[in-house]
Amino acid sequence: MIERVRAAVATERLRTELRTFPLPEVGPDEGLLRVEACGLCGTDWEYYTRQRGAHLGPMILGHEIVGTILAVGEEARRRWKVAPGDRVAVEEFLPCGECAFCRTGRPALCDATDSRSTRPFLRYGATPVEVAPALWGGFSEVLYLHPRALVHRVPDGLSPDLATLFVPLSNGIRWVRRDGGLRPGSTVVVIGPGAHGLGCVAAAVEAGAAQVFAVGRERSPRLEAAQALGAVPLEADREDVVGAVRDATQGRMADLVVDLAPSGAEGLATTLALAGKGAVVLFAATKHGQLAADAFSEPIVRKGLVVKGVRGRDFEAVDEALAVLASGRLPLQRLRTHRFGLDEVDQALRVQGEKVDPSAIHVAVVR
Repeated sequence: MIERVRAAVATERLRTELRTFPLPEVGPDEGLLRVEACGLCGTDWEYYTRQRGAHLGPMILGHEIVGTILAVGEEARRRWKVAPGDRVAVEEFLPCGECAFCRTGRPALCDATDSRSTRPFLRYGATPVEVAPALWGGFSEVLYLHPRALVHRVPDGLSPDLATLFVPLSNGIRWVRRDGGLRPGSTVVVIGPGAHGLGCVAAAVEAGAAQVFAVGRERSPRLEAAQALGAVPLEADREDVVGAVRDATQGRMADLVVDLAPSGAEGLATTLALAGKGAVVLFAATKHGQLAADAFSEPIVRKGLVVKGVRGRDFEAVDEALAVLASGRLPLQRLRTHRFGLDEVDQALRVQGEKVDPSAIHVAVVR
C-alpha cells in the first residue's frame, strides 16, 4: 500500500503543480480508488481558467474518472458491490440522495453537489484540497471515495481510457432518450460535434433514429467521427444546413434537435428552424448575446415545440453507456484521440481548452 499520493493541483489561473498528499485511512462506509484514467471536459477548462470557482482555492480537477478499487470499507463494499481490484467508473456527483431531484434521477440538480449552488457542496473535480482528505479529483494517483459516491462496475475487457467516455455518452443517452423521448425512425439533428455532441449522435444511432445529422462549423475530425458513428455531416460555414435537412426530410424537419453550441441569436434561430412541428428542442449549452423575444417565441408557439434545458445524467444511463462502449457496436474509439501523463496535465488542459490541435476530440490523463 502506498503512503503518499501524487496529484496535479490547479493552484491558480492556468497553473498546475504536482503535490503529494497522505493516503487517507478508510472507514467502513468509504473507499479509495487507484485512478487509471480521467477524461477532460469543458468544465475542467472553466475551472482551470478560473471562469468558474475562482473563490474555491487550489483543487484537483478531473471528473470523468475510471480506476480500480484500492481499498473499501465493509459497508461501502456491500452498497457498491465491489472489492479491491475491481475496475469502476465514478461520476462527479456526490448527491444527498434524499431531495426531490435525487429521487427523480437528476442528481446534477441536487444542491449538495451543484458547484454553482450558494450552499456548501461536494463534487469531484470541483472541491478544494483544503477539504479533507484533499483527494477530490481525477488528476491524481488516488481518489477518495465518499460514502455518497456514484460507483459503476466497468465491463470486463473495456480499457480504462475508452471507459472515460462514459460521461459524454451517458449524457447523450439521458438527453436523447429520456429528455428527448426519441422514438425509432425519428430524425435527429445534433449541433456541436464535440465529445458530448458525439455522445448524442451515438445515443441517437443506438436508439434507432432513421436519420441523424451532425452540424459543425466546418469539416473537421469531429464531423468525420460523427459520420463514422452514422450521422450525416453538415458544415454550417459552407452549406445551407436548414435547407439540407428540409430536403432530406421532404420538409418535415427534425423530430429532435440537440443544441450544444454556445452561439447567440443567429444560432438560436437556426436551431428552431431545424425543428419540425411538435418537435423537442434540447439546449445543453448556455447562449450569449442579446436575444429578441419574438425571434424565439414565435417559432416555439407556431410549431408547438417542446423546449428543455438538459444537464447531467441518471444512474442507469451510465451503466447503459458502459455497455455500449464494451459492445464495440460503434467506433467510439475514434473519439479517444489524446492521452497525457499526470505530469502533463497542464498540456492536456491546453489541448482541450485552447483547441491548439484540431484533431483533438476527447483528451484523457492516464497512468
